[in-house]
Amino acid sequence: MRVAVACDHAGFIIKDTVIRAIKDAGHEPIDFGTTNTERVDYPDYAEKAGRAIINGQADRGIVICGSGVGVCITVNKMKGIYAGLISDVYSAHQGVEHDAMNVMCLAGQVIGPAQSQELVVSFLNAKQWDVERYKKRISKILKIEEEFFK
Repeated sequence: MRVAVACDHAGFIIKDTVIRAIKDAGHEPIDFGTTNTERVDYPDYAEKAGRAIINGQADRGIVICGSGVGVCITVNKMKGIYAGLISDVYSAHQGVEHDAMNVMCLAGQVIGPAQSQELVVSFLNAKQWDVERYKKRISKILKIEEEFFK
């Protein structure tokens, strides 16, 4: 799986751990920056990761800012991106399995490297379940999305 990774300066603290966890899990990270702790605007980087998924360059994404909220809001504005702010292992896999989440948002100033590694593994190991009630729910989400992205 190809995984788009992007962060701002506040998320940079855990970016290397996230990339290493992706590689250790046997997947290919695609690094969209930033490359240091110099102040940058999180929407610029979150958008790069979202676009990579939309255009087929990546299968999933992990975006990081200080709180995780800013990148989550940003990517969720993009049609076809379903992102969640994740801080626990259950939500990391459940968001994929039940809700079709394709982007995991992390809070670089809240979670540490060890926890971020666990979250990445859970997120990447998750597969969307082929269960009718989940499909029904996802189709409702898609219907709402279509209404607002006309």
